[in-house]
Amino acid sequence: MTKILEELERGRSGPRRPVRKTRRADTLGPVTARIGAELAEVAAAPPEQILRTLGSTTHGLTERDAVERLERHGENVVGHDRPPHWTVQLASTFKNPFIVVLICLDLVFFLTDDVKGMITLTTMVLVSVFLRFWQEFRSTKAAEALKAMVTTTATVLRRADEDAEPLEREVPIEHLAPGDVVRLAAGDMIPADCRLLASTDLFVSQAVLSGESLPVEKYDTLGAVAAKTANGQAADGGDPLESSALCLMGTSVVSGSATAVVTATGSRTYFGSMARSLAGTRPETGFDRGVRSVSWVLIRFMLVMTPIVLVINGVTKGDWPEACLFAISVAVGLTPEMLPVIVTANLARGAVAMSKRKVIVKRLNAIQNLGAMDVLCTDKTGTLTEDRIVLERHLDVHGRPDDEVLEYAYLNSFFQTGLKNLLDRAIIDHVEEGDRLLAEARFTKIDEMPFDFTRRRMSVVLEREADTHLIITKGAVDEVLASCTRMREGGRDIALTDAARAEVHRIAETQNGEGLRVLAVATRAVPATRTDYGVADESDLTLIGFVAFLDPPKATAAEAISALRENGVTVKVITGDSELVARKVAAEVGLAVGAIPLGRDLDALDDDELRELAEHTAVFAKVNPVQKARVIRALQAGEHTVGYLGDGINDAAALRDADVGISVDTAVDIAKESADIILLEKDLTVLEQGVLEGRRTFGNIMKYIKMTASSNFGNVFSVLVASAFLPFLPMLAVHLLVQNLCYDISQLSIPWDKMDKEYLRKPRKWAAGDLSRFMLRIGPISSIFDITTYCVMWWVFSANTEAQQTLFQSGWFIEGLLSQTLVVHMIRTRKVPFLQSRASAPVLVLTGVIMAIGIYLPFSPLADTLQMQSLPWTYFPILVATLLGYCALTQYVKTRYIKRYGTWL
Repeated sequence: MTKILEELERGRSGPRRPVRKTRRADTLGPVTARIGAELAEVAAAPPEQILRTLGSTTHGLTERDAVERLERHGENVVGHDRPPHWTVQLASTFKNPFIVVLICLDLVFFLTDDVKGMITLTTMVLVSVFLRFWQEFRSTKAAEALKAMVTTTATVLRRADEDAEPLEREVPIEHLAPGDVVRLAAGDMIPADCRLLASTDLFVSQAVLSGESLPVEKYDTLGAVAAKTANGQAADGGDPLESSALCLMGTSVVSGSATAVVTATGSRTYFGSMARSLAGTRPETGFDRGVRSVSWVLIRFMLVMTPIVLVINGVTKGDWPEACLFAISVAVGLTPEMLPVIVTANLARGAVAMSKRKVIVKRLNAIQNLGAMDVLCTDKTGTLTEDRIVLERHLDVHGRPDDEVLEYAYLNSFFQTGLKNLLDRAIIDHVEEGDRLLAEARFTKIDEMPFDFTRRRMSVVLEREADTHLIITKGAVDEVLASCTRMREGGRDIALTDAARAEVHRIAETQNGEGLRVLAVATRAVPATRTDYGVADESDLTLIGFVAFLDPPKATAAEAISALRENGVTVKVITGDSELVARKVAAEVGLAVGAIPLGRDLDALDDDELRELAEHTAVFAKVNPVQKARVIRALQAGEHTVGYLGDGINDAAALRDADVGISVDTAVDIAKESADIILLEKDLTVLEQGVLEGRRTFGNIMKYIKMTASSNFGNVFSVLVASAFLPFLPMLAVHLLVQNLCYDISQLSIPWDKMDKEYLRKPRKWAAGDLSRFMLRIGPISSIFDITTYCVMWWVFSANTEAQQTLFQSGWFIEGLLSQTLVVHMIRTRKVPFLQSRASAPVLVLTGVIMAIGIYLPFSPLADTLQMQSLPWTYFPILVATLLGYCALTQYVKTRYIKRYGTWL
């Protein structure tokens, strides 16, 4: 891994390594690349040429033109996956191996006229299917309701006809067409891909597309647009996000205003092309793979054991129809038919618990994936950070905190007219209200020199004393320094020498190196002899210091990351922002930041190298959406269960490929649709609770699977032994079904059971191999005591003839059901049950009730119907001894099993 990082570092300053594997999945795709190239051409062309090409003017389209173009180009809607119709959603819930097995067994009961068995299995199937369907259907509706709450409009210039004056109108963004001229202002979402025609102090947040936290300056000056090179490509590489003249759909205006012409809508936008590539079948998650592998282990056991039971009973008893019916009952007994119900009930309970913490679970399977997650990858902007700019530092020329710098910066921002940009607002918000009122009372504004993209600075002229005017300038470091001849040091103004200028540059670069955006502040006092000032007066300035800005980490980010780390989840940051910003934020939230690979570095690695790099890297920077998804897949290839937290279009591919995608309700629609879980509040601490809820859910699912699989296997093993030596069936088919039904009812409380705290500290995953081992080692324990019960019934109670088989079967029915029910308490914890770990009240009550019912049935009015009979009182002391022996041996084997294999559930 160190070798790879060293090569990457060398590659940034030396020759690039060739890409050794190129896959179509790892490119932006031909459609997105083509649209990017078209946008580069639009950016490089003069606005007049763009308007002519679009058949539009600066006054916008006529109403008739707009309607015709809307019909021709379609609505301005991004193509993406739509929620399936409820009938499709219902049908998909039947796609489960055990549901299919239960339906097949149900069909056998139908063909053999076993109405009771058919009703029982049908009820189990319907309960499981409808419970899962209802929970997912309700979550989908909740997610759709979040989208329906917001209706976005755009301000557009439209004319009644060619000769009419243009009027501003608010129209739904779906009704925009290429050639429309739109007005943009602070807070607006860019409604389509647009080319700027005019702008004033325009700053646009592109975080949803690029991941960059700081807003980007946009302006219509053609000279600022990347010039064409000799081969016709844009000098900036054709990346539309780098163009100053383009505003792309999905981004938003932070400050300023602009007029722009729509160049593309819907799926033909840059946003739309990326979203369209995400539509289709979702990749298989860890939950899907785990359930399938465990299901097939259990099904294989059933397919092997059932024919053996059939042959042994058919040969030894000679009654093949009866043997066939008994074998079918064994198949039912081996099948954990309540598994779909228990799994769904567990997941639904987890979804309800998370909904109380303002979390919408769109896909139930995501709850278990959250518990199995051992790596959480997250975007930076808006997830780890506040997604807002704050004034972080105000420093003098030597890099020391200085309130005088803050005062001058505040005066510049406060007294400028027009729309204040994001940085001005951050300065103003930083100053106390009392200081604002004091400044307004002490100073009078005389004039100002507005910001422009050539000078990259702005100035205000204030009067505090009758005979003196104060010019205060704030702007980009290089441009302000170019106008300075002095600097303020210790309250004195001294000459700005070349050495001092170099030191000032170093301090500014140090702040940049820590991921901050830096502006310089300078001033000059002039005689109050005039009221008109111009750009020429921004000269002979005195440098006061710097103001530095940052998108700060959330208050809960460090705490949440620490909590996740303590619970075995490694957090990695994958951002489109710069390396410097990513490093600072990651360090502030407590991540151990080493070398940071950039997106271009990842393209030079094949899949194996990327998997090794991703394993040991905490932060990736300047990555595009496809590179993010590739990192996710590389981690999954390393046997990790990977979650991804993001809220932008640039996160959608990663959200889709992750085992569990997590987004927020303020995310773009395509991100919310790609996500499995939606946070209604941007509180990262809820993730820890979600992880623990996922592990609790998984633990309770595994309890049922291991309890039922080992118990059923033990029962069938006991049946095989009895079938080989007894002259009659050890238990009738109806006994097996009733015993199985009672046991299954006792399991219904498991979703409400507790998990030991130690179990919740580590990620939990499906392990089909462990299940086979568990069944083979724990299952036969019950068989030992079944066989002792056979001996007791045979020799002690003389139930050794066909005439006495009902007594034999009743005795084994009670012992078998009670030992099966007790195993719930033995297996639910790796500790000593009842003493070191006690089940929840619902489990204690329900298992107790089922045990009482099992004892009562041979004495009840149903005994004749069930072909049972009452047992002598001398049976029960032996039963108690048998059950105590069973618990003791199970605890001993459990201790040895944990010591040898290091796992239990």
